[in-house]
Amino acid sequence: MLGDEAINLICGLLPPDGAKSGLKELTLSANPGITPKGWSRLAIAVAHSSQVRVLNLDYNPLGDHVAGMLAVAVASSRTLEVLDLEGTGLTNQSAQTLLDMVENYPTALRSLVLAENSISPELQQQICDLLSEGEEEEEVTGGADDTQEWERGREPAAHQRGSSSWMCPSDPSSQMVLMTSGLGDSLLAETEM
Repeated sequence: MLGDEAINLICGLLPPDGAKSGLKELTLSANPGITPKGWSRLAIAVAHSSQVRVLNLDYNPLGDHVAGMLAVAVASSRTLEVLDLEGTGLTNQSAQTLLDMVENYPTALRSLVLAENSISPELQQQICDLLSEGEEEEEVTGGADDTQEWERGREPAAHQRGSSSWMCPSDPSSQMVLMTSGLGDSLLAETEM
């Protein structure tokens, strides 16, 4: 039952570009009191946050306009890996915007939950396929951060979570279970402040 005032406070917990430590996971499920103005403020904070990795906005009346703002935030974010937009009133219009974002802009996004929206299974599958392609490329090529972690004798985070929990299923209607399993208590524990 949060509103725009709460969003203003939450945005303070998403500091820009490592200015100070902030939230790594944010769950704002089922908050119909947040207006488009509040969601736009959150989108700006997420776009500039250097730490938020998981954003759960499921069961909020977001609609296509807010989804468009969130697509810009995801495209701008260097850290956001999981975005849950289940049951948020999205249509093929916002799915097309999200598809364009995934297709044309490099992003850290690995999981996008779109279940229980008015989005065609074909568009959901196209988005899933593109997210899976990006993940496969990352697994094959690795990155400087992965190399540094291996050199320190630690397994990189991408390998720890297991790719099967992050990959899109072949049946988009089963996305929720496959895409969120594997998050477990570890991410929840990171955000309890």
